[in-house]
Amino acid sequence: MFKTLLQVRFRPAHAIKTHRVTDNKEDEMGDIHLTMGMNDYDHVRDMFTEAVKPKGIELTSLVMEVEETFKRFLADQEWDVSEISFAMSCQAISRGDAPFVLIPVFPSRLFRLSGVYIRSDGSITKPEDLRGKKVGLPQWAQTATTYARGWLTETVGIPLTEIDWYQLGPNSAGRLDNTAEQPPEGVSLTDLPDGSLADMLVDGTIDALITADPPRRMLAGDTAITRLYSEFEGVEREYFKQTGIFPIMHTVALKRSTYEANPWIARNIFNAFEEAKNNSVRRMRDMNVSQIGLPWIQQYIERTATEFFPDGDYWPYGVERNRTTIEAFLRFCHDQGVTARHLTPEDIFAKEAMEPFHQLRV
Repeated sequence: MFKTLLQVRFRPAHAIKTHRVTDNKEDEMGDIHLTMGMNDYDHVRDMFTEAVKPKGIELTSLVMEVEETFKRFLADQEWDVSEISFAMSCQAISRGDAPFVLIPVFPSRLFRLSGVYIRSDGSITKPEDLRGKKVGLPQWAQTATTYARGWLTETVGIPLTEIDWYQLGPNSAGRLDNTAEQPPEGVSLTDLPDGSLADMLVDGTIDALITADPPRRMLAGDTAITRLYSEFEGVEREYFKQTGIFPIMHTVALKRSTYEANPWIARNIFNAFEEAKNNSVRRMRDMNVSQIGLPWIQQYIERTATEFFPDGDYWPYGVERNRTTIEAFLRFCHDQGVTARHLTPEDIFAKEAMEPFHQLRV
């Protein structure tokens, strides 16, 4: 018999489970049961609620903060489908023993020129001033800092060897796992045992800080810390115009044993992410009601679509529409020692799901 949806329960631990009634443990179609760890994105939410369902798959979604998701999946693959750091996943793949494969779904994309912080009374006023300076970052293999270093080397023109790098948490001593791979020869990277980079920036021990997580001192009102670019939107738009890079922060991984048992899940899960994302875009463009709490969001969406996605596929998944960004990032990773070898997009993504299905039709 057909399953009937009873309820979607939001739990304090941010686990979303869909409860169904069925005569058997499996329905007549023989759906397999998979689990997924993911942040709470509007463009994924229809999968959480089962408004969108991957064909042949019964999905239990665990919604949690990204740091916990990354750490638990990288360590023990506690679920079958997971949001994952782009840099850390590429690093694992480059070692040749990654317990997962990737599909080119990109839930989080953010420009990171907004993540360069300086002292308000310091000597740094432009990116060229970072040459010869002491710069802190939370983790060499963090995706955000990998993109920022790529910008410094390829766009600003400062070699990695001309900055003294310091690794420590921006607000406390620790972040994620220590970087396994080392920066290239000649690059100075010092691991610091305690303290925080924000405090070191204020007291003058370092000259700048690059981090995805804004310094809490600044957020709490400490005016001693400021952004290198206070009006960063225009700078980041110009960076995209010059390079075609729209940074991908996170992608989606499938546990290798789950994928190898049923390779078809890569395509079906990709299709579900694509459908959920397209539904989210329709909500953002809705002029009848304010489904997203931001005035004039429709005009902003259309401006962004024209500038970033002129062919009409808003926030595209797949390799070809994102090849410029993916190949630039893989180049940054290899040049900076984040990965041991220079990967290609075909090295990291499952062959069954390289593009949205509509692009495969003839």
